[in-house]
Amino acid sequence: MRTAVDALGRGYVEAGAERILVVPGREDEVTETEAGIVVRVRAPRLTGGYRMIAQPWRALDVLDQFHPTSVEVSDKWTLSPVAGWASRRGIGSVLFSHERLDAQLSLFLKRPARRVPGLTTLYHRLAKAFDAVVVTSDYAADEWAPTGASLVRVPLGVDLQTFHPSRGEPAEDGVLKLVHIGRLSREKSPHLAVAAAVEVHRRGVPVRLDVYGTGPHSEELVEIAGDAPVHFHGYVGSRLEVAAAFARADISLSVCPVETFGLAVLEALGSGTPVVTADRGGARELVDERSGAWGEPTTEGIADAVLRLAAQPRRPFREGARRRAERYAWSASVERMLALHGRLAEEVPHRPLRRRRAS
Repeated sequence: MRTAVDALGRGYVEAGAERILVVPGREDEVTETEAGIVVRVRAPRLTGGYRMIAQPWRALDVLDQFHPTSVEVSDKWTLSPVAGWASRRGIGSVLFSHERLDAQLSLFLKRPARRVPGLTTLYHRLAKAFDAVVVTSDYAADEWAPTGASLVRVPLGVDLQTFHPSRGEPAEDGVLKLVHIGRLSREKSPHLAVAAAVEVHRRGVPVRLDVYGTGPHSEELVEIAGDAPVHFHGYVGSRLEVAAAFARADISLSVCPVETFGLAVLEALGSGTPVVTADRGGARELVDERSGAWGEPTTEGIADAVLRLAAQPRRPFREGARRRAERYAWSASVERMLALHGRLAEEVPHRPLRRRRAS
């Protein structure tokens, strides 16, 4: 989410828009950056190092100070009151739906999350509150199908200069080189990626999986890997190092079946590395038969897909991966979002805030 918000924000500013980003922080703070004004509001720290704006009125106070012409919200939970704030002032409101709550909850509950009390009600309330809901894929749009929400599809993008085949090339040493890059938490399905690599190893194929990232389930993944050739590298802060890690691999594993999009998929494809993904979810929509493979989101299903792809000639798939990524430039995402904000600014009649008379 942060990658998407930052990339879109930079594009807004480069296009001449004035952008104010409100995020949770340790203390209240206002900073002017090249990507616009960043306002941090004091917020508690949650598990995993994240912070959440638990008191929405703090964000609303910021909006009252800066008088935006439209608002874009990336939090379905605590910041939903922003829609009401915007409505009372005649300001267009956009909810950017970065995740599917029903699918993510299903990973933890191990049952269809649409049956969770209140979840369907939440969808309907958000659809009614916001002027538009932005989704990044058909899979993401399906979450909103029963609500009648005004949906706008805006696929995300990839930095095609940073993530480029020139960053590296797989060594010709007879070892199938796999890579998984992402947060090591259940909603990203790293367990499935590691288990699939272990299964490929069990089948007697010379293989190596390099895992980049940190998260709450690191120890579980080490246990799953056992004595298989799985190497954990921890967090890598440099985007160039990440790009090189993608480019040096034969195949990138992005196997989460509940991703609404899959930025890691595009980053791998941009680096010229074909991708194996699950046969469902938003990431599947990014991979075609010339840039990767897909399988049922089980250990055996992903392992089978890896071996099918590994049996194909390398060069055509690396070229196909790059061509596929080139369809998703960030500039196109920015253009669509700015068009949406411009439309709402024209369609939603502005109503100045009425001040209460002094008693």
